[in-house]
Order: sequence, then C-alpha cells, then structure tokens
Amino acid sequence: MIDLRSDTVTKPTPEMLDAMFSAKVGDDVFSEDDAVNELQKYAADLFGKEKALFCPSGTMTNQIAIKVHTKPGDELICDASAHIYNYEGAGISFNSGVQAKLIQGKQGLININQLENAVNADYDWLARTSLVCLENTVNRAGGSIYNLSDIKPISQYCLKNKLKIHLDGARIFNALVETKESSKEIGECFDSISICLSKGLGAPIGSLLLGTNDFIKEARRIRKVFGGGMRQVGYLAAAGLFALKNNITRLKNDHTNAKQIEQVLKNKNYVESIMPVETNIIIFNIKPEFYTGAAFEEKLFKNKIRISSFGKQTIRMVTHLDISETEITKVCEVLNNL
Repeated sequence: MIDLRSDTVTKPTPEMLDAMFSAKVGDDVFSEDDAVNELQKYAADLFGKEKALFCPSGTMTNQIAIKVHTKPGDELICDASAHIYNYEGAGISFNSGVQAKLIQGKQGLININQLENAVNADYDWLARTSLVCLENTVNRAGGSIYNLSDIKPISQYCLKNKLKIHLDGARIFNALVETKESSKEIGECFDSISICLSKGLGAPIGSLLLGTNDFIKEARRIRKVFGGGMRQVGYLAAAGLFALKNNITRLKNDHTNAKQIEQVLKNKNYVESIMPVETNIIIFNIKPEFYTGAAFEEKLFKNKIRISSFGKQTIRMVTHLDISETEITKVCEVLNNL
C-alpha cells in the first residue's frame, strides 16, 4: 500500500533504530537524559536560540508557547488556516483562556499590512493583543512558504509594539530547503519556535520548542502541567537527533515527487482546481460531477493508494521519505488512468 495520507506515517529506518538502541538515557524530568539534552542543544543551536524543550507532539509545543506568551483574556492573531486554530482541539481557549483573531491571508500567509490592521487598540473593552502566530509551511494551504523577506517586517513590528511572535514550524525545514535561507536568520525573527521531528524528518514521535532560557524554564513547567513530563525518553530523542542530522536535505526529494503528481493532476478533467505545490503537500478539488472526495479516496484505495479527504470535494496527498520513485510513478499512472 502506498500511503500518501500524511508525512506522519513514516517508519524509522534501520540506521535510525540503531541510534535509538544505543542512546544514553536517564530521567528527563530531572534533566538527566543525555540523549534528550544533546537533542535539545543541537536544535537550539540550529536556530540560534538559548534553549530547547523536547515534547511528545507539535500540538503540545504550540500550546505551551501560547500559554507562556499570553494571559487569560488576551487575543492572538493568526491566519484562518492555521494549525493552532483548526487542528489543536480548541486548545487556544481551553488551555490558555485566549481568543483568536483570524486573518484571511494569501494561501495561509499573512502580511504586515493585515497584521497592523488586526492589532487591537489599548482600550478597556477590547481584548489585549499579545501574540502573533505564523505557520511555515502552511499545512492547510498546501505547504505554502513564508520567505524571510515576508517574516522580517512582521517580526520588527511585533518587537516595536511589544507583541510576542511564535512560529509553528512543524515543517520549517521543508521551507528552508526550498528558500535556502538560514535557520539562524529565522530564529532571530521569533520569540519561540516549534519544530516537528515526526513528519518529513521521519522520527517516530516528538517536537521541540525553542526560545530563551527564561521562556524554556516556564515552558518546562507548563509541559509538566500538560502531562508532558517524560522519563527515559532518550530512545525517542535519539531518533530526533538522527533525523536532524541526516534527513533535512533529502526533503527536496519529497518536493520533487509532489510536483510530479501536481503536473499529472493539472491535466486531468476531473480536477477542478489545485493549490500551487511548493513543498510536499498536494491539495486539490475534485469536480462533483466526477467524484466526491470520499468516492475518490475509495477509488484510489482500491488501487492500493491511501490518501485523505480534506473536505467534501477536497483531497490531500503528502509525499515523504517512505515513498519511492517507483511508487510515485505508480501513483501518476493511476491518476492518469482515472
């Protein structure tokens, strides 16, 4: 079965498993797990941050960041397609008592003019705007990319106006291999960054939250409150470290494979529209006279291809390291023959 539902379905490679089995572990709640400490330092250094915190999921890292950066009754600003708003179980309000103001960006990407118009004035009757959240790449917008030139004016505005700025960088390395920009330059623009290890990088679990020493000290406390304190978790941290050291540059292969599928879909009469493919995510709409999203999903399943319906007529496919060139060829043949 060719599984294109998500880049979260990857399995550890034999080399990654070897790294896991040889990890030096301890009790991470006491900060005594050597593998975790090595991973956290390596990730923090990549982005020029003082410290990092290893967590079970990207949802947890994002929600911890929101909790640390805000107070109940505050408002954060994000794009309407943001993962933190759509796919984290209403955690913004449940965990932090914060409301979200949504911006309709272009392909999930907001600009400085939109942000300036969205920040509330300092009146008693308005929620206090305290946090801006960007996502790079934007999952729901087909893996669209912020360039550094887009981020810098937003970051500078936040600094000038005493707003915190957080990056949901679940797929930040997908963006960086395309833009060829520096992770340290990205790091300079944000108060906190979340990076995921279990998507295109291929680790079985885990995300990292990056920030200042003071920020991570508070984040560590909130992680415990959220039930995220872990013990001999270095076996998983070792997989994450292996992923960061070995699986970043190869993300370009996933992008090439996704664009190959895009070219096929552009020429099919059953496709109504397709979002521009910049990285490893393909999102397109099916014409209702041909298939519903569910029927199209079932059709491909019968051809041993797993995809996900993203709406009544919307389909998502995601390429990743477990998908070979031969399998991409098979997918393209099936799509061509529908």
